[in-house]
Amino acid sequence: MTIQARPATSLALRLPQRLASMTLPALFCLSLPALAVQTVNVGHTLSDNSHYSAGVDAFKAKLEELSGGELVVEEHTSGSLGGERAMIEGLQIGTIDAVITSTGPLGNFVPQSYVLDLPFLFDDYDHARCVLDSEIGQELLDKVSEHDLIGLAWSENGFRHMTNNVRDIKTPQDDAGLKIRTMENEVHMAAFKAMGAHPTPMAFPELFTALQQGTVDGQENPISVILTSNLWEVQDHLSLTGHVYSPAIMLGSPILWDGLSDEQKGWFIEAARAGAEATREMVSRLETEGVDELESKGMSVVRDIDKAPFREAVQPAYKIYTDEYGSEWLDRIRASECSES
Repeated sequence: MTIQARPATSLALRLPQRLASMTLPALFCLSLPALAVQTVNVGHTLSDNSHYSAGVDAFKAKLEELSGGELVVEEHTSGSLGGERAMIEGLQIGTIDAVITSTGPLGNFVPQSYVLDLPFLFDDYDHARCVLDSEIGQELLDKVSEHDLIGLAWSENGFRHMTNNVRDIKTPQDDAGLKIRTMENEVHMAAFKAMGAHPTPMAFPELFTALQQGTVDGQENPISVILTSNLWEVQDHLSLTGHVYSPAIMLGSPILWDGLSDEQKGWFIEAARAGAEATREMVSRLETEGVDELESKGMSVVRDIDKAPFREAVQPAYKIYTDEYGSEWLDRIRASECSES
């Protein structure tokens, strides 16, 4: 396949270096098909038993099947290639081929995506998935591709819930004074400030240690992340607030993309959609099974939350969003056929 020159971490530049170090007989033994194989490096910040990893497994299986082994996927887990923002920047310069990331840092590159992070925007999983699979979701993917990134498919983290080491959270007032780790996302930070908390943005790979050392009191993430990242080991209280639906997105490097044929691009998109479906399936399963497991591991779980006071408390986040970016995308989501009448 024809892939244009890549930075030093990609196979395209490593291959000549490896050939130069080989003996002449070894060079003659190389077969042409072996030279044609391209490794696709995919990174994410979660563990190898996470829903992201399940998505990569499905992406790998489909892409390698469609390409007949011409494209081989190598997964890099647990932030080994950096935090989410650093990996997105890596895509832009071509040091990484593909990334699964939350939308937290995506707004720094594609401000329109901030609309998806507004609290209590979606009623349930069916509502959120319907919007992302609709024309609205495709248009947002197209917007991503205008910013030196390739939007391959919307994936999923799930509805976010609060944990901390101080007390049960039953009302917005219970957040007052707590240092809560958030994503690097101004909409999320505004929502927690409105509830009296002290939002502390940090990259996910730093979170476990920060909770362990008491740098922050708590954090907020979907059940799938809380469970598979072992946050129950360093957090005592879980409140099922479901305050934000958190999509994920699979992004590709434009440097890789520009070297693909139309057929190969089709393979990538089909494989990315297969990965997204596998991720959603795992999120759905853990959303029902994971809470019981976290409780069995010792977490105090508040299941019945009156969400009305939380919705009211976070309204300033909506004003911050609309003042900065307008209401077009918000209005379209609210008016879409996915929304309840």
